[in-house]
Amino acid sequence: MTDRRIVFVVFDGFQPLDLTGPHEVFHSAGGYACEVVGTRAGPVRSVSGLVMEAAHGVDGLDPAGTDTLVVVGGQGVDRARQDADLVAWVAAAAAGARRVASVCSGVFLLAAAGLLEGRRVTTHWARAEQLAREHPGVRVDCDPIFVRDGRVWTSAGVTAGMDLALALVEDDLGRDAAHEVARRLVLFLRRPGGQSQFSVALWSRQPATDPVRAAVTAIHADPGARHDIAGLAAHAGLSPRHLQRRFTAELGVPPAAYVERVRVEAAQRALTDGDEPVDAIARRCGFVTAETLRRTFHRRLGVAPSDYRARFRSTAGPLGSLADCAEEGRTA
Repeated sequence: MTDRRIVFVVFDGFQPLDLTGPHEVFHSAGGYACEVVGTRAGPVRSVSGLVMEAAHGVDGLDPAGTDTLVVVGGQGVDRARQDADLVAWVAAAAAGARRVASVCSGVFLLAAAGLLEGRRVTTHWARAEQLAREHPGVRVDCDPIFVRDGRVWTSAGVTAGMDLALALVEDDLGRDAAHEVARRLVLFLRRPGGQSQFSVALWSRQPATDPVRAAVTAIHADPGARHDIAGLAAHAGLSPRHLQRRFTAELGVPPAAYVERVRVEAAQRALTDGDEPVDAIARRCGFVTAETLRRTFHRRLGVAPSDYRARFRSTAGPLGSLADCAEEGRTA
């Protein structure tokens, strides 16, 4: 049986793990012939300075015969998607490929090639809003680790490319083969939870007026307080109905949803910063019971509070600020 041909697309400023992670999964599975194509043949410098060798440039590789096209991401994608020759080659290769995939921000190159219109896709959580804004015909879901829509597969940031590659192997060779690769590489075959568990999402706009700002300040000052609409309206100096309308218009979410998200963030910090029992965190952060906290975590993050603590607790000190998380996301 002929090996399935996997073609990775790279460019200056690509994220190296977007390439090496999936490449290792396919190599471990066997039955795949992996090639790397760049804007030119020869050395291609990644965003971290690691230099990879592209065996082919788009001007010298026939796009026909590609089984699976995988476009990697990285900071350089914004320049790469302006490269008309690269975009045209991606479109041509995708036209004849059995499957098309992207890792992280590589989805922007697929979008530039006109491959995503009307499809559901994902990308790194920090770039999801930009993708939705620039491509309104694309349905962007920023939480899944990967998404399959027909023959187009897209994944979240960096290591999620390995989750995607395992899913592609399972699609080709079956669950047992994918499980064996996951076991060998010490990976989840199905990683629990979505992207929301990995960062404090930038989910809200900033208040535009002083009354709404006063309500928001009160919520953040004490997430565990009652914060019903009457109490928030008193902080804002508005009627409850007026605040409800103003709050939703300015921040994009109603007060109750905003309060819940702030409480979830407070619980996330408490779980990773110390040893306080889960039931005590639930009471302090406004959930009242550990069961309510557990249900909310499962609904919003896809994991239990105890699992979240086990995965993300740091021995190096407390979590960074929301601004730190945003800056980290922008470098993805």
